[in-house]
Amino acid sequence: MPEASPSALTPPVADRRPTARSHHGHEVTDPYEWLREKESPDVVAHLEAENAYTEQETAHLAGLRATIFDEIKARTQETDLSVPVRDGAWWYYARTVEGQQYAIRARAPLGGEPDVPPVLVPGEPVPGEQVLLDENLAAQGHEFFSLGSFDVSADGTRLAYAVDTVGDERYLLRVRDLTTGEDLPDEVPGTAPGATFSPDGRYVLYPTVDESWRPDKVWRHEVGTPAADDVTVFTEPDDRYWVGVGLSRSRRFLQIELGSKITSESWLLEADDPTGEFRVVWPRREGVEYSVEHVVLPDAPAGGRDALLVLHNDGAENFELVVTEVPARGAAPLSPGDATVVVPHDPATRLEDVDAFAGHVVLSYRREALQRLGVVRLEGAAGATPWQVDEIAFDEPLFTVGAAGNPEWEQRHLRLSYTSFVTPGTVYDYDVATRTLALRKRQPVLGGYEPGDYVQQREWAEAEDGTMVPVSLVWRRDAVTLDPSGLQADPAPVLLYGYGSYEISIDPAFSIPRLSLLDRGVVLAVAHVRGGGEMGRRWYEDGKTLAKKNTFTDFVACARHLVGAGWTTPERMVAQGGSAGGLLMGAVANLAPELFAGVVAQVPFVDPLTSILDPDLPLTVIEWDEWGNPLADPEVYRYMSEYSPYENVREDADYPRILALTSLNDTRVLYVEPAKWVARLREVGAPVLLKTEMSAGHGGVSGRYARWEEIAFEDAWIADALGVAGHDEDGEGGEDGEG
Repeated sequence: MPEASPSALTPPVADRRPTARSHHGHEVTDPYEWLREKESPDVVAHLEAENAYTEQETAHLAGLRATIFDEIKARTQETDLSVPVRDGAWWYYARTVEGQQYAIRARAPLGGEPDVPPVLVPGEPVPGEQVLLDENLAAQGHEFFSLGSFDVSADGTRLAYAVDTVGDERYLLRVRDLTTGEDLPDEVPGTAPGATFSPDGRYVLYPTVDESWRPDKVWRHEVGTPAADDVTVFTEPDDRYWVGVGLSRSRRFLQIELGSKITSESWLLEADDPTGEFRVVWPRREGVEYSVEHVVLPDAPAGGRDALLVLHNDGAENFELVVTEVPARGAAPLSPGDATVVVPHDPATRLEDVDAFAGHVVLSYRREALQRLGVVRLEGAAGATPWQVDEIAFDEPLFTVGAAGNPEWEQRHLRLSYTSFVTPGTVYDYDVATRTLALRKRQPVLGGYEPGDYVQQREWAEAEDGTMVPVSLVWRRDAVTLDPSGLQADPAPVLLYGYGSYEISIDPAFSIPRLSLLDRGVVLAVAHVRGGGEMGRRWYEDGKTLAKKNTFTDFVACARHLVGAGWTTPERMVAQGGSAGGLLMGAVANLAPELFAGVVAQVPFVDPLTSILDPDLPLTVIEWDEWGNPLADPEVYRYMSEYSPYENVREDADYPRILALTSLNDTRVLYVEPAKWVARLREVGAPVLLKTEMSAGHGGVSGRYARWEEIAFEDAWIADALGVAGHDEDGEGGEDGEG
């Protein structure tokens, strides 16, 4: 095994220890599968040698890393707090303190107008404040900290919270008495995120995971009793399904929701009977997804009629919204055929979510690759179909908007979050009656940030099959030269980001750390490739399973578009993506290495075939609906083997610089995938670096300062690959690259 030494380290070379694999008549010899043995001293030594080599090869960027970290810190209002959210008799908020890694979660008594949050000043005492959980104290003594559950009982006297101090996404659940501030003896290890109280605060319902890290059970814990006495209230035996539990906003129903990648099912229980039996709403049907929201319709006397809003895709690819009855206790499950359509299917609009309140319903949807919010006022909608949806309008060409922080059933305002590439995160309250927005807070950006100094726009790249793929761009106005017609005059350094899986959309959002690259003249481009959800369900379907290669060729088409349109040159473009986006990076590096000066692959899924072939690995069976099942289907096996980055490393390719980042305790994309990929790339002479966080999970390091240091490391490497690092001969970072 390679050993780290203080100077003149050579690239680590992993031992070749062949392991045979045979499927569907295809024989494969894998020389690096032994790196999967996480506890092996040889594996740990190899990863540490890679870290030492990476540190050596990036030592010349130490000054720039420090500069970027300082820039992020200087632009961030470190002592800050969120806009308070009303829940019951309290205003809830989180605040941060300069020098502390984590948030402090607190509340203050309700006062003044219940629909207008108090104006809190960062750093000044909050009258009547009660600290519920100081994450900094909870994280003491741990290198990693993550909060998985945080739920306050309806009467405000108890807190259920769960923490992970390893990074493996298994959480220790505790219950805190908020009248004393002390934790009760109740402790439940091994839970998944999403614990919730019954409305009476007597019980906590929580999910747990199986050996494959799949949330498969829901339990009921009675506060004050041993965890050994907890009762299993639901078990899902099908390995393709996740389960979760929650409470409806009306607090009338406890809900269990379960779903695979393509099928879902909901179960309800009256919340005033938390020890009763859950009952299914619509029995699952393969390929049908739906979610349920309790609503009270004002079309009956004595306070209205209980009903369910069901958002589903049965015969409606982009989903439609229907109203149906609440299934009666002891009665047969409901039938989709008995529902009334209130928001019909629209091939141009992907319905994504629905939130019901006492007097209105809020729809979240996507059109033209942008998120939208629309409001239905129930008084006017009673008895009329389809419902009238009033969209909340915004004037930027690119933006992201979503409902946020709305726990109350009866509230006049809708709390929403808004951002764009140039507009910092913004909190509005939308008055449903008057259709007006009230600005509650905009994320502070210190140092004189001016949105008008930056430009965002959208372009379209033509894919191999003629499909037009949206590309979003943002740059600093005075750092990029345009000709009189508005077209790029001189090639600029470009960072091209992509994801393209699980119907996840990469929406326009502001980033303080990103300013350090933009101000050095870098153009950020986001390729909204197929496999994501930006353009509706069909966009997703055309980038998964046996159409997955579209994701990769779309990204290449976006890169070629940026070069062809004069935005950049291959020598001045870096590609970046993480997790499934890391798979995209690995595939693109094999497909078109000549297009990029560098590739950043964060926690990359670069050995997908090995992982998806092993049903005993975490989450594998769940993933079959996304990628296909290569164990059962030789066509899927062949197709995946053709694009797997690890299995298609090319000996004839002139690879760009590659930076792979991973975490030892990641349970979603195991560290072994990038470790094996880097070993194989190094065989063919690729200039590749591997950096492994030895005490973190899929999300990387925890704590905001640690995260800023990680971002500074990545951005310094990107700046260097793009030629805008501005470092001098003695290795100290400089300001020469400032745009």
